[in-house]
Amino acid sequence: MNIPRLSLLLSSLFLSFTVLGETLPTPERLAPHSHAWIGPYGPPTKKNQGFRMNMGFVAGKHAVAVIDSGYGDAMANTMLEQIRRVTDRPIRYVINTNSQPHRILGNGVFKHQGAEVIAAADAVARITNEGSAMAATAEGILGLSAGSIQVPGTPDLTIDEPSELDLGGVKLRVIPAGTAHTAGSLVVEVVEDNVVYAGDVLYGDRLLAVLPISRVDRWIAAFDQLRAFDDSIFVPGHGMPGKLTDFEDSTYKYLTTLKTHMDDAVEQGNDLQEAIRSSDQSDWQHLADFEALAGRNAHQTYLEREAASFE
Repeated sequence: MNIPRLSLLLSSLFLSFTVLGETLPTPERLAPHSHAWIGPYGPPTKKNQGFRMNMGFVAGKHAVAVIDSGYGDAMANTMLEQIRRVTDRPIRYVINTNSQPHRILGNGVFKHQGAEVIAAADAVARITNEGSAMAATAEGILGLSAGSIQVPGTPDLTIDEPSELDLGGVKLRVIPAGTAHTAGSLVVEVVEDNVVYAGDVLYGDRLLAVLPISRVDRWIAAFDQLRAFDDSIFVPGHGMPGKLTDFEDSTYKYLTTLKTHMDDAVEQGNDLQEAIRSSDQSDWQHLADFEALAGRNAHQTYLEREAASFE
C-alpha cells in the first residue's frame, strides 16, 4: 500500500471512529457486573452509524462476555474501547442473541481479541450463509468501502440447550428461546446481578417488528418462558431496561392481540386485506415507529397464521 492511500485510509478510519464515538453512548451500569448500551429507535442510517438497539457486556473477575457485537467493525472497536475503560479482563465470549446484522457484524473484532462467538444452533445457518450479504448491505448503508466490515463467519460455539459460563465470580446462564423475532433467539441471565439480557424477545417504548422469519406464536411462548425470572431487571432488544411487567403491554399483549385477531380472520375466511383493515392496533400508536411497522406486522402475522392453519 502506498503512503497517500495509507494516509487516506487512516483519515477515513479516524473519521468513522469520531462519528461513532459521538453516536455510541457511554454504557450504563445496571448492576455490579452488568452494563448496557441503550440505543435510540428507527432503521440503521449513515447518521446513526447503525446504532439503534441495545447491547451489553458482563465483567467478572477473570473474563468479560459481550452481549451482541454491533453493526460492524467501527462500532465493535468503540465498544471495545469503552469496555477497556471499565475492565482490563480478557473478552472471552461474544453472545449473539439472534442472527440480525446489528447483533453479529462486530464479531470479527472480538474474535481478534481471542473471544469465542456463541450463537443458538438455529441461528448458525443464517449467520454463516447470509453474513457476507449482511456486511455488504451495512457497508452500503454506512457509506463504507467494500471490505470495511468483516464477515462474521461461523460461530465458535452453538447452544441448543441451557448452558452456563463462568466469568470468575459471575455466572451466566445462556438459554435458547427458540424462534421469536428471528430463529435462534438467546436469553442471557446474569445470576449474581439478577439481570436478564432478553434480546429481541422483548421490546419496550417502540413497536416490535414481525418479520417474515418471525413466529408470533413461538414469540409469545418465549415471553412466557421469561416469567421464571420475573423479579429480574430485563434488558430488551429495544427500549429501556425494566421489570417484566414493563413489557407486558408493548410485547406480550401486542403479540397476543395480533395473533388472536388473525387466527379469527383465517378461521372466518377473511382475506388478507380485510384482516389488515380490521386489525385495531390503536392501543399501541404511542410507541415509536408505529406508522412504519403496524401495517407490516398485521400483514406478516396473517400470513403466518394462515400457514399455521394448514400445519
